[in-house]
Amino acid sequence: MPRFAANLSMMFTEAPFLDRFALAARAGFKAVEFLFPYEHPAAEIAKRLADNGLRQVLFNLPPGDWARGERGLAALPDRRGEFREALARALDYAAALSCPRLHVMAGLRPEGVPHDTLLATFAANLDRAAEECAKAGVKPVIEPINHRDIPGYFLNTTDQAAAIIRALGPERIGMQFDLYHCQVTEGDLVRRVERHLPLIAHMQVADTPGRNEPGTGEVNWPFVFRRIDELGYRGWIGCEYRPAGETTAGLGWFAPYRNET
Repeated sequence: MPRFAANLSMMFTEAPFLDRFALAARAGFKAVEFLFPYEHPAAEIAKRLADNGLRQVLFNLPPGDWARGERGLAALPDRRGEFREALARALDYAAALSCPRLHVMAGLRPEGVPHDTLLATFAANLDRAAEECAKAGVKPVIEPINHRDIPGYFLNTTDQAAAIIRALGPERIGMQFDLYHCQVTEGDLVRRVERHLPLIAHMQVADTPGRNEPGTGEVNWPFVFRRIDELGYRGWIGCEYRPAGETTAGLGWFAPYRNET
């Protein structure tokens, strides 16, 4: 059965961030992910995980100035120094939280910079990330993000991500396969999971078009989840969705998977 991790940046926002760990555990989740931990001491987050019997399975590298619209540094030629600092900071948190996956965000395409330059920068930074993460027992992942939610994001399709991963080595870098982003950009979810399964190190889910919980939109999630299970995927699926209402009121979709998660 699929294993689901609550995304605490988007779920249980009725409570302050550090109180969401207890709410996720009470709802039946055994693991969590979130976007960024850096506003809180790693030791405090580690305590919340331990107190609630939760595993940390994913978070993102520092993305640059998020408040001003930056969405990652890894493909930006003039930000290599900042990327190295971001990687080091993320690895410190990963060690404290025993987190096995780090999402390396590519960033937005700067005007006037050739695609090949951005791709070469992305590859070089990912190579460095893979080398440093391997020393810590962590696997970096890259995520194709749809053109609607983050216009101008450098990495948009699963095939683009797959080509980069194969070039650098799938044993070193994995794909963060977000079914919501894939449905918006490409569709044909099950076929794309089948095609890329050997490269997928983490999944995420939200329904389309509203990015709310499964069952609120157009996708036949029981079929999709059943097929993912049949294919043998044993990683985590992060619930990176915005609840349509109060978080626990929208967890009916989760009931069949609660004991397995």
